[in-house]
Amino acid sequence: MHVVIMGCGRVGSTLARNLEKRGHTVAIIDQSADSFRRLSPNFTGRTVTGMGFDREVLIDAGIEEAEAFAAVSNGDNSNILAARVARENFGIGNVVARIYDPGRAEVYQRLGIPTVGTVRWTVDQMMRRLLPEGSEPEWRDPSGTVRLAEVHVHSAWVGRLAFDIEKATGARVAFLTRLGEGILPKADTVIQEGDLVHVVMLERDAAAIESQLGTKPEEL
Repeated sequence: MHVVIMGCGRVGSTLARNLEKRGHTVAIIDQSADSFRRLSPNFTGRTVTGMGFDREVLIDAGIEEAEAFAAVSNGDNSNILAARVARENFGIGNVVARIYDPGRAEVYQRLGIPTVGTVRWTVDQMMRRLLPEGSEPEWRDPSGTVRLAEVHVHSAWVGRLAFDIEKATGARVAFLTRLGEGILPKADTVIQEGDLVHVVMLERDAAAIESQLGTKPEEL
């Protein structure tokens, strides 16, 4: 598919390179033509100098044929404006904007504009590495109701079915990480020593579920 990117900084140029590697066509927009130097010498896409929320600039970048748009410049306002123009004026379904301000990111998520909140994402990643029991979410839905988290499980859960965790807690085992690889649990999947257990649960139940899984399970 054709993808239009606004912003040719480190994120935009890396995104463009990765999309091309996957066989997609790419056009990238930036106010400064010098920014295009960040692109790979093998980049075959289109480069357009201008403002990414300007209608004519977007048309030059092929927005009318695009199926996705990413706004990853350094300005929150510019990213949101460009994302709204792409979605509302050109009907692009797959739109995402990078937002530095966590408060704004939440607001625009609730308005239906997917955002990547740079500050919150970084903090979440740091917290997950600082707290050994994975109490910080790996993912949270825009409403804040559901979270995906890596949950520390008591050693007594080893040898039990992943489904036993679901029966005991009402949560869902989304996947296991075993020896560095992800595993989607089946009905007969057994928790093994060293498994990392990733659970989807309601935010309001997270503390109780983490406490329950951190202790020896009762007989089911």
